[in-house]
Amino acid sequence: MDEHSPFRLGLVVTLTALLILTTFGSLRAQSPGQSAKIAPEVLAATVSGVETDVLVVLREQADLSGARELSDPEARRRAVYDRLRQTAVRSQAGLRRALDRQGVDYRSFYVANMIALRGDRELLTRLAERPEVARIAANSRVRQRFPEPVPEGLAPQAAVGIEWNVAQVGAEDVWALGYSGEGVVVAGQDTGFDWDHPALVDQYRGSDGGTVSHDYNWHDAIHEEISDTSAANPCGFDLDAPCDDQGHGTHTMGTIVGDDGSGNQIGVAPGAEWIGCRNMEEGVGTPATYAECFEFFLAPYPVGGDPLQDGEPGLAPDVINNSWTCPPYEACDWGTLQTVVENVRAAGIMVVASAGNEGYLGCSSVEDPPALYDAAFSVGATDRADAIAGFSNRGPVTVDGSGRLKPDVSAPGVSIRSSVPGTGYVELSGTSMAGPHVAGAAALLWSAAPHLRGDVEATEAVIAHSARPRTTVEGCGGDGPDAVPNNVYGWGVLDARAAVERTLSRARVSKQVRVPEGLPARALDYTLTVTNTAAYTLTEIVLTDALPPSTTLLWASSPYTEMGREVTWSAESLAPWETLTVALQVSVEEVQRGTRVSNLDYWVTARELMTSVTGPPVEVTVPWRHALLPIFKNWQAEAKGDE
Repeated sequence: MDEHSPFRLGLVVTLTALLILTTFGSLRAQSPGQSAKIAPEVLAATVSGVETDVLVVLREQADLSGARELSDPEARRRAVYDRLRQTAVRSQAGLRRALDRQGVDYRSFYVANMIALRGDRELLTRLAERPEVARIAANSRVRQRFPEPVPEGLAPQAAVGIEWNVAQVGAEDVWALGYSGEGVVVAGQDTGFDWDHPALVDQYRGSDGGTVSHDYNWHDAIHEEISDTSAANPCGFDLDAPCDDQGHGTHTMGTIVGDDGSGNQIGVAPGAEWIGCRNMEEGVGTPATYAECFEFFLAPYPVGGDPLQDGEPGLAPDVINNSWTCPPYEACDWGTLQTVVENVRAAGIMVVASAGNEGYLGCSSVEDPPALYDAAFSVGATDRADAIAGFSNRGPVTVDGSGRLKPDVSAPGVSIRSSVPGTGYVELSGTSMAGPHVAGAAALLWSAAPHLRGDVEATEAVIAHSARPRTTVEGCGGDGPDAVPNNVYGWGVLDARAAVERTLSRARVSKQVRVPEGLPARALDYTLTVTNTAAYTLTEIVLTDALPPSTTLLWASSPYTEMGREVTWSAESLAPWETLTVALQVSVEEVQRGTRVSNLDYWVTARELMTSVTGPPVEVTVPWRHALLPIFKNWQAEAKGDE
């Protein structure tokens, strides 16, 4: 549901009126227009002068549409970082001055344009009156439901070589091809990490085997006690070195990169490096702590540094694992973190999210951030037989009215043996265990195909369309018994070997899609590029594109031939690293708005190639919303005004 829909606004006004009548006996405390900006949970929490933690979300959010045009990953991350900072510094200036004058403590964010603070009804009402404030959301404390370990004595503790789940996703086969994640940086935000665990220490970016530096490699978003445990936190707060106060984070990171060199091969991508952020205090986090970790990963900064001044987007990870949820029943608004995740993705950083463990609720149980977002790659859990786990959440997503398919893929998540703080290993079950397999597989893919690094759309498409298809009779979202993808397994079970093999060739073909200006959309523009990656000239090149279903060809680069639903271009030769680029436009007049248009089949042949080379699938959602007037002048002009 849109946060400004008549139903939601009416509900907020009604709840507000009831609260004020009960407490004050009149409606004089605030007008309906002001209360509409304040979440009902916040109004309920501030009765009788009580203070509560909130996120003040500003109306102006950075326009990052220009970032998609930047193909260089580091340039793209720098541009997004600069744009987000400029927007936050400029648009928050007046609000921050007002808070400073009133002596209000706050934390400014740029990863989404918002400010976290604690205040009472009077303060929040004044803030809601400000024109730059869009809404005031709850910054509630969220307790995770973590899986329980297998009882001591039953779980295997001895080194067993390559774990079954690592082999099941094809990681061992990718290693045999010479790729184990080298040159890739993975990240995790979780309960913390035991950085010098034998299975993790060699892969930690902050350690080179001799010296250790946690600057740019670790951040602690936990600054105070936020859980309701009676005992003091075992790690403390504002840590200058990684520590895991619960064990969950060490387990998830082990599945991504873990290998102790002595037989405990628990990780999918042991050649990758990792960095981390603690976003929970003994399993309890808030939207602000989650956002703080995303902000650190977008542009890492030194321990104790200033994210606005000291961030280094060149040190950002390539993928972030998120084995946590932010459920609505904990007053976590599903829209609060959406802008955060979308902005991180805009920087070319892949966001992997566990689908959640409430599968017993049945269909449409994927309803918690960040797994429900289109910008997050969500993962369900399977067992040794590739069967879906009963606890694994199902789609489609209905909480936001999108009806989108989830999860995207599935991966092993039942009885997964991995590292825990100290030197030990235990088995855990949950979608928390499944997500790290995908983060590791992405690292394997990028080490084999560096040109995909930073291209989140293509990476997700390769992983999805190379998964082992699985069908189901559960019928979620109207899925038929032969439907692939479906709302139980997504596109299927992760297959890292198939994903890597799909990208290895002596030629590379890629495709980009753009929706022309003007809504509702009536056409899609595609650009196809063939690159000769061999050390010799390719001859008799033929590039073929199969039009997406339900579309019709409007025009194509000349000369071309059209036969049935296939459009073909030819070239006599391509020298090493020379490219062939063509374009076409298709009509989507007959496609329902909000539908994903998938271009799965396009390929190139050449006399010197033994087989055709296919490109990664390309998908785009046909827009259905009306266009809004742009807030910014232009990308370049704003950059000159950086404060």
